[in-house]
Amino acid sequence: MNEETKSSLSRDADCLANLDPWIGPLPLDQIHQGTLQPFIEHRREQGIKSATVVRELAVVRRILTLASRVWRDLDNQAWLSVAPLLRMPDWKDAAKPYPLSIDEQRRLLKELPDHLAEMALFAIHTGARDNVVAELRWAWEIKVPEIGSSVFLVPGEFTKNETTYLIVLNSVAKKVIENLRGKHNTHVFGYRGKPVDRMNNSAWRKAWTRAGLPVGDNVLSGPHNLRHTFARRLRLAGVPLETRKALMHHIDGDITVHYSPAEVGELLDAVEKLTKVEGVTMLRLAS
Repeated sequence: MNEETKSSLSRDADCLANLDPWIGPLPLDQIHQGTLQPFIEHRREQGIKSATVVRELAVVRRILTLASRVWRDLDNQAWLSVAPLLRMPDWKDAAKPYPLSIDEQRRLLKELPDHLAEMALFAIHTGARDNVVAELRWAWEIKVPEIGSSVFLVPGEFTKNETTYLIVLNSVAKKVIENLRGKHNTHVFGYRGKPVDRMNNSAWRKAWTRAGLPVGDNVLSGPHNLRHTFARRLRLAGVPLETRKALMHHIDGDITVHYSPAEVGELLDAVEKLTKVEGVTMLRLAS
């Protein structure tokens, strides 16, 4: 792993701690599908979601790949001749996203503490992942005079695909930013003078329940639903697919995207449409 760009080292360490009793004593060349299968079966018996196990195995796969392609011993030989192929489990148990209706949004924001409500409203209108919202910093703000506003340019070390991420502010998100300007030195969002570690905490979960929103293993109830809400409303507003992909930071391959002020203006026009998506009926199909 690369400590300079990897933003999830703490979570990776937790994954490796879970794996340690199963593969900890093994040399690298004995870590493969066969030796990992008992761990996979154990996690399934524990009721762990397959997506969680996939994340854990992805850490192993990354280490094995680095050992075969990057890391070298004192004789300049690869630590591992070939990285084994790992089959990722899919138990068809993924929780379904729950994009919010306007009424559900109002109920949730009313129940959330003020600092989380600000973060949630910002996420709904920008599509930023909850970890990015928590990490958002004033140093990342860039003024764009041509559009009469500013944007935030999030460094790749804080994004899921490790590439720079442009956050465009519609009038609602801009108002959130202006209300917070000057309150915290480094981070945009804070609580009691400190940055917020995460949005998905006990206060969030209690507010979600009090708002009468669904809970259970088959439905997402965390802040990631705000991103799904953003995506759904862009579609309802008639925003084209390519523009939606740009706003969601869905990119293909390891590419760097550059935007001119005119292109940023087009993105701004798209997200501004979200301020007019009112009273839309959310049809939820049972699966």
